[in-house]
Amino acid sequence: MSELKLPSRAEDFSEWYNQLVLRAEMADYAPVRGCMIVRPYGWTLWENMQAGLDRRFKATGHVNAAFPMLIPKSFLDREAKHVEGFAPELAVVTHGGGEELEEPLVVRPTSETVIGHMYAKWIQSYRDLPVLINQWCSVFRWELRTRLFLRTAEFWWQEGHTAHATFAEAEAEARRMLDVYTDFITTEAAIPVIPGRKSESERFPGADQSYSIEAMMGDHRALQAGTSHNLGQNFAKAFEIRYLDVNNELQFCWTTSWGLSTRIIGAIIMTHGDDQGLVLPPRLAPIQVVIVPICKDDAEKALVMPGSPGRAQRSISRL
Repeated sequence: MSELKLPSRAEDFSEWYNQLVLRAEMADYAPVRGCMIVRPYGWTLWENMQAGLDRRFKATGHVNAAFPMLIPKSFLDREAKHVEGFAPELAVVTHGGGEELEEPLVVRPTSETVIGHMYAKWIQSYRDLPVLINQWCSVFRWELRTRLFLRTAEFWWQEGHTAHATFAEAEAEARRMLDVYTDFITTEAAIPVIPGRKSESERFPGADQSYSIEAMMGDHRALQAGTSHNLGQNFAKAFEIRYLDVNNELQFCWTTSWGLSTRIIGAIIMTHGDDQGLVLPPRLAPIQVVIVPICKDDAEKALVMPGSPGRAQRSISRL
């Protein structure tokens, strides 16, 4: 590890962040433009975050599944706003096995379309609802300006996808998951956030409403730390996700999606790190250290532990 001193946050916050991520061995640059390699220390932090989130998801009735990385391009074309919103960021596979494919395949930027296709097969009756599924995966978006953890072409996240019988149920789900994110970020990552509704121009492509939690970083800039979307019936109509209600009449489902990514690792670094280096919240830090002072008498104890015996302790991980 280099012995060169980190630039101060006041001097150059961006360079302080970049050097800290590299020198703390959290991540490194990949040979593919805009991609990153998450090193073991950074991945252990992500695993700890996964555990905290997964526990909350399962407590609210969600189950995990896995869906394919490659999506037929025609799937994205079915929802006009969705494909329009992601078109500049798509990576498209045109050849496989040495031959040109009959239909181009998109490396998933998100999974609403392929999951919508499957929900149309799985959901037949109101008895099948709600469907509450989450998946842990990576997604790919061809970003032009990238920074480790904060914005990379490939990143890791969880994406939840649910289907409901009514608008009210879908709206309650979107807001409930925003509350889950708020609880996780404030409790586990020790980052204060402000939850709220996104403006129309900032909505997720294809959503009726988008909600997010925003966090203030050490450079006094806000960072979007998690999003939850009420998709209305837009994807249900595009993919024919319908069910027979109690009156034996066909109805379109109401769907949601929500996600939180490895961007939060960047948020943790920028919120808790200081000019000396990396500082991690105790509940997520990969390395836990407890210092137990052994004192021969009260005088020695007063030197080692000034103040009240029950004063608050802080776990840190530094360079």
